[in-house]
Amino acid sequence: ERAEAVMRRYVNEYPCARAFLRFAKWSEFEAKNVGLARTIFESSLSELEPEESRQARVFKQFASFEERQGEYERARVIYKHAIKLLKLESSSMTPEEEADLSQYEKTKRQELYKAYITFEKKHGDRQGIEDVILTKQRGEYKKRLIENPRDYDGWFEYAKLEEDQGDADSVRDVYERAVSNLPPSEEKDHWRRYIYLWIYYAVYEEMTMNDMERASQVYETCLSVIPHKKFSFSKIWVMAAKLYVRRRNLQSARKLLGKAIGMCGKEKIFVEYIAMELALGEVDRCRSLYINYLKAMPHNCRAWAKYAELEKSVGETERCRAIYELAVSQQALDMPEMIWKGYIDFEIEEGEAENARSLYERLLERTGHVKVWISFAQFEGSEIGRGIAEARSTFKKAYDQLKAEEAKEERVLLLDAWRVFEKAKGDVASVTAVEEKMPRRVKRKRMRMDENGAELGWEEYFDYHFPDDQDAASSNLKLLEMAAKW
Repeated sequence: ERAEAVMRRYVNEYPCARAFLRFAKWSEFEAKNVGLARTIFESSLSELEPEESRQARVFKQFASFEERQGEYERARVIYKHAIKLLKLESSSMTPEEEADLSQYEKTKRQELYKAYITFEKKHGDRQGIEDVILTKQRGEYKKRLIENPRDYDGWFEYAKLEEDQGDADSVRDVYERAVSNLPPSEEKDHWRRYIYLWIYYAVYEEMTMNDMERASQVYETCLSVIPHKKFSFSKIWVMAAKLYVRRRNLQSARKLLGKAIGMCGKEKIFVEYIAMELALGEVDRCRSLYINYLKAMPHNCRAWAKYAELEKSVGETERCRAIYELAVSQQALDMPEMIWKGYIDFEIEEGEAENARSLYERLLERTGHVKVWISFAQFEGSEIGRGIAEARSTFKKAYDQLKAEEAKEERVLLLDAWRVFEKAKGDVASVTAVEEKMPRRVKRKRMRMDENGAELGWEEYFDYHFPDDQDAASSNLKLLEMAAKW
């Protein structure tokens, strides 16, 4: 009793964490008074000044005391209270708060947290252990993101962690804090990763929380922060519009996509808008969109082809033909071969052989490409064409023109196609006639030159010797010999 009285005077004279901990230790181990020890620990937390009562060693020794008494739930409560109070998971501790801590206190807090982990491994169930790990992961992510708020990969990982826990408020808090960290400049490359934070946020609201209205608000907020005068993201416009469609709000979807065309005007916007209207059976709206699409991008062959396919699919043959005609009349096209092929295939499918033949002839006036000649000859040899004789005539015309142009590689391609044609529809004699025209492949040398005309050395290359070229050369040689004799 006298010793207890001395200890009480001690803590009254020196009300600090050290004094209370000594008193509690004496009560437990010397006086064997567990109730008194517990009371002293509780008093240290309630009676001491905050800078004393919030020392990590107070909580650690209190929790260890309860663990020794077999009071595991009480120990767990103390640990969790300490983690929350001391912000051991770095949930909201600012750099200034961390700087105010002494190195000794930082070390003690780390020891406290490790003690909690050890405690849960010894006495906790699976959920308790998972909670410890989760708390630790949260702390690591929060510390990482305080150091670099624009670590978007870190935000993705942190959001996924919270999504796995199923707490909607925590998930939303993470996403809101993540999207508040705008990229450092108005360069699109800096925004590409950031924009997916908004997408994941909206998808979470729609797919996990089934809150379509909130998902739409996320998209709208995202669109409001993008600097559209510098650049835009068609993906966001399209996803927001599709969400309106799923909400059966077609008016808002059309309004949004119309706004997107005005502010963004990208090809994907037109394509998705047209696809939406086509799925709804609004052919006239599709036509209006294609007109605007082609006004904005008259060089875009895919747009012309899709427009023509639309008219063809609804049985508007003359409209389809007119669209193809407008397309081939454009001065600049990004893929003219696509349009010409589509136009010719359309006429063939319609059984308009003369129209198809006329298109081939018009195309050959623009380009003498070997593939056009081959396709023309194959067309003439088909059921809709004029027959095998006309096909051979076309092959012969093509061969003569390529020969005059000294296009050796193209002549080889033509002869290969001609030989295949004759094997399929000709006889032995016709096949032999073509094979006699086939060239011999020879290896030669030539001097390589740089951009300034300086010699770089000899290189080997393959050349073709055609039999009819040799015949022409022999005739020229004989003519020169006769002229010399004369």
